Amino acid sequence: MTVNNIVNMSVLKGLDIIALTDHNTARNCPAFLEIAKSAGIKALAGMEINTLEEVHAVCLFPSLDRAMAFDKVVYDSLPDIANRVEIFGNQFILNSKDEITGQLDNLLVNASGISFYELNDLMTKYGGLYFPAHIDRDSFSLLSNLGFVPPDCVMSAVEIKDMAKYHSIRKDNPVIENLPLLKNSDAHYLWDISERINSLDKRIYDIISKWL
Repeated sequence: MTVNNIVNMSVLKGLDIIALTDHNTARNCPAFLEIAKSAGIKALAGMEINTLEEVHAVCLFPSLDRAMAFDKVVYDSLPDIANRVEIFGNQFILNSKDEITGQLDNLLVNASGISFYELNDLMTKYGGLYFPAHIDRDSFSLLSNLGFVPPDCVMSAVEIKDMAKYHSIRKDNPVIENLPLLKNSDAHYLWDISERINSLDKRIYDIISKWL
């Protein structure tokens, strides 16, 4: 899952828009955006934050500068627990040639110190959008960890893994009924990068198309 491999696999699959959303970091977004531009594919800088409640939420940004500013806030909020490479693997930072330029010491899979309830204000501050990731999963999701969708959260969308569960989830959580629904690759390995089968809700596309 080097930045070059991600972009090139996405090109091979004919995708139009991609985003890099590593857990609790955006440090590989500079190389990612550079490679995507060279490859002629539209790309967004982002992050999949693990909130204080251990809810995964995808954050997307209109510029690299804003993504990196948010990155500092998140990284500084992480607990001072070192990554154990033998268990969790390396946390490398790569350049556009896939050369290692650094690595992150704090374990990125930990919960950050940022609550899900703070994301509204933070995304307003940094001009981004956010949505809870894979809300139908049994772990690290809004529904599994909070048990409900907070009615006062101004989310941009909701992401779902299994579309077959959407109607039952919407019935139990009517607050999401009018929100855009997204299905993404959520790829952690190259072979997870989706074929050209998913599309963006027009309401989300209208926002991010202004950034690209």
